[in-house]
Amino acid sequence: MNADRVLADLRELASLTGGPDGARRVCWTDEWTRAREFLRERLAELPVEVEVDEAGNLWAGLDGEQDGFVIVGSHIDSVPAGGWLDGALGELSALEALRSAAERGTPPVGLRLVDWADEEGARFGRSLFGSSACAGSLDVGEVRDLRDRDGERLEDVVARHGVELDRALESRARLRGARAYLEVHIEQGPVLESRGEPAAAVLGTFGVERHLAVFTGQTAHAGATPMELRRDTFMATSQAALEIKEVGIRHDGVCTVGGATSEPGVVTAVPGRTEMLLDQRHLDPDALAAMLAEARDACERAAADQGCELELRYLWSIPPIPFDDRLIGLARKSVMDAGGKDTAIPSGPLHDAAEMARLLPTVMIFSSSSPPVSHTKEEDTPEADLRVAIEAYGSTVQATLELAAGGELPPRG
Repeated sequence: MNADRVLADLRELASLTGGPDGARRVCWTDEWTRAREFLRERLAELPVEVEVDEAGNLWAGLDGEQDGFVIVGSHIDSVPAGGWLDGALGELSALEALRSAAERGTPPVGLRLVDWADEEGARFGRSLFGSSACAGSLDVGEVRDLRDRDGERLEDVVARHGVELDRALESRARLRGARAYLEVHIEQGPVLESRGEPAAAVLGTFGVERHLAVFTGQTAHAGATPMELRRDTFMATSQAALEIKEVGIRHDGVCTVGGATSEPGVVTAVPGRTEMLLDQRHLDPDALAAMLAEARDACERAAADQGCELELRYLWSIPPIPFDDRLIGLARKSVMDAGGKDTAIPSGPLHDAAEMARLLPTVMIFSSSSPPVSHTKEEDTPEADLRVAIEAYGSTVQATLELAAGGELPPRG
């Protein structure tokens, strides 16, 4: 792996599809198409054929000495005003893995690059579109009528980019012969920065539970209603939110109240209805279930204390998805060899790797994020840390190819 080439590609992509307000590569837009053209231009320099599958995912690969292939990739799309590294680090590192393999000659098994379509879900709110279609977990009926801010339907928009929605699940055929999936990404959080570590192997992605808590009380005049006679839904929400914070701490997970909206929302009225958005994440399924149960208890207790009623509505969930122990071991060693420590951490954010891990041996490598933020123009990572992650990723790819050639990662039928 030549880290200089990866960094040069990243900077050129940022200059083409970024600006003072951050990255502009929202999927299913002309700017995303331009980013893909940049990737195609780089791939045109290699002895590969580029194809786009039924879900809009872009593929390019090298044949190997043996049947089957290892997949490397990520996503080149971004959120509006996003960062220069989110997704792009993984995609352009995968490009370099392909480029380096081509320079060395024929790999022991095939190596195939993928650029997943619409990982971010920025336009329609449905993340992991391309990878979930390829994994077979996408529910076409659920996404067909999703609309963007201008009222355009997902089905109509993707059709303009060559995707016939009813055929999207046919992309799963691309996994026949696949042996493993590897991805590198920025952490998007503060763990590695707080430890002073440049990179780490990733254990898996958190499971997620998302719910809407609706507290119903009584709207009343703010001046005429004594405190002890109120049925104040915002007070119930506040009490529950503080207890839910302790739930996350107690289980070493994360609980987030992402928003609370009260009605009637005027300064002279006690709020008679408040909706609270709740997101909970953990790598252990039992701990995640316990966190959800305790959050429900906290909401019920707060509603009772404040004289309110509660409805907890399910929004969305995904189970914890652990990565492959063998590949985690390879990634840990590669990070140490590249100058990092023997560290493995879970991923709180979701990634395309989570969809692949349903079907294939999978692992990720994280670089640090410093400042520890993402989905913002301030997103960044020290160059030295990026170099460690890129080198570790390349070593992990090579070790995985050799493991596959030795018969330990058989091709998927």
